[in-house]
Amino acid sequence: MIGRLAAAADTQTSSIVKHRFIGFLIWQSLHSTLIYVFFKTLISPLLSLHSSSSSSIIVSIFSFIFFQISLIIISTSLFSVSSPQFVRGVSPAELFFGLLKLVFVYRGQPLPHDFRRRARVTLGFLLFIVLASVSGYLAVVCLSGYKGLGFRGFVLGLFYGFHYVFIKRWVLDFPIVQRPLFFSYKMGVRKAIVKAVRLSSAGFLISLVVPIFVNEHKDALSIGDIVVEQIMFYFASCAVFLCWELNHHLLQVFLTKRYLFAPPKGSAAAETNPSDHLLAALEETSQRSLLRYLAYLDLCMVSESNVDTWRRAAFFEETGETYKKVIAVCLKPLEQLTLDLSEGLGGSSDKSFQLANQLRSSSDLPSSSALHEPFYDFQVCAWSARIASSLTIRSRKEDRFGVAQLSGCNAAIISTLLACLLAVETSMGKKTNLQSSNQYLAGPANIKWAALSPSRRDSTIPNVLSSNKKDGPHYLKAYAMADILKTSIYQIVSSFHHEMVTSAKGGLLEKDWFTNVKPLYGSRELLVQKLRMFLDFQAN
Repeated sequence: MIGRLAAAADTQTSSIVKHRFIGFLIWQSLHSTLIYVFFKTLISPLLSLHSSSSSSIIVSIFSFIFFQISLIIISTSLFSVSSPQFVRGVSPAELFFGLLKLVFVYRGQPLPHDFRRRARVTLGFLLFIVLASVSGYLAVVCLSGYKGLGFRGFVLGLFYGFHYVFIKRWVLDFPIVQRPLFFSYKMGVRKAIVKAVRLSSAGFLISLVVPIFVNEHKDALSIGDIVVEQIMFYFASCAVFLCWELNHHLLQVFLTKRYLFAPPKGSAAAETNPSDHLLAALEETSQRSLLRYLAYLDLCMVSESNVDTWRRAAFFEETGETYKKVIAVCLKPLEQLTLDLSEGLGGSSDKSFQLANQLRSSSDLPSSSALHEPFYDFQVCAWSARIASSLTIRSRKEDRFGVAQLSGCNAAIISTLLACLLAVETSMGKKTNLQSSNQYLAGPANIKWAALSPSRRDSTIPNVLSSNKKDGPHYLKAYAMADILKTSIYQIVSSFHHEMVTSAKGGLLEKDWFTNVKPLYGSRELLVQKLRMFLDFQAN
């Protein structure tokens, strides 16, 4: 059964990607044709130095064909390097020493899997830069009609390729609000035009150094012809960058568009197993698969909105197996984030760990980069927290059989969200010390959650956090993740506030809303204290 689900998921992945890539190529050919016609009919005749000849029609046809080929090259390259998750490659030095190890150390044996994966990523980026340069060469020559400007077009493509890779524009950015395809495309056209003008201006200035090293037949042209040629090149570069930016925006729209992982409503599959396609995509796809991200996006929209209530109702079926599987796949990314942060911090936040950190030297402490990599899967973690919170809240009215509470999913959700929040806050530099229990007897006004001030650092936290600044590589995502987790917990607490307060008064809060297993980060007492702060609406 698992093998059949995995095969179905792989087939579904290839089908979705294939259809979206074909649609992307069709749409990009439309706007690129409009830009080409506009340039050739309005701009090129005003600046062209060549008189018309009998072969102008044939030249125009071949020019259009090669212009489209150049855009197909860049479009395919953009598609090949796009990824829903940031992937770290290797530096040129690491790649060089890795090849030396392959020859002299491993003696032809395969290198470690992680290094080979990162090396493939780097080689893919290098190939993208080369193809972008080739595309720039062809596009500029086809638009301007000057073969001598080809090398400057090559420099433009080289500049765009490096900019695209190092700014990390290849990472897909899923929109907060899903809109129809055409409207989403239209929303980004203005931004693409502004970006194209800026890039073309920078690329034009960079390409001005080319005539210093390459002779571009300037001796045969007058000063006026040289000026016209420079103007022609600038407008051609603007048109090329505009095509590339529209392609980038269009690819983002196509790949981040929601996909419905459900059989047609009213069909036999919708009555018997409406969640199988979704669960297969969530459970059997790889971590960096686009299908996995689309499945989490679909599940998040089903959980939070009332568009597909029949699909959400299928989660709360009588046996509770479907609901437990859905919650399990939602908590898995959060659990992995907690474990990775705990490892990056050097352990848990209990007293033995704090004492051990005080005895460790600064050279033995983990580096801040260990706190950055866990947030590579930030988008899925954010969706998971929202899904878990929404389904817990929905279960209060829609769970007819009580599977959410009886299966222990509610307790697992609260425990996981709180442990993940503690780990994230610790990575930001906040204190997680356990307060005295006497403070709770004194009343809510005396309950204080010690937050780390900018001028005061907790000595029990590793020294690596003492140098943690708000402009650190992980701080922004950690701050956003902490906000999402706190919002999710507050939503659950607001929905079940009466039940939680009743359990707290009876001394059953830990029993009713926490699992029996050891928390992934912190201690049970620390999680209970944190939940009490949410009950008093004092968690910040």
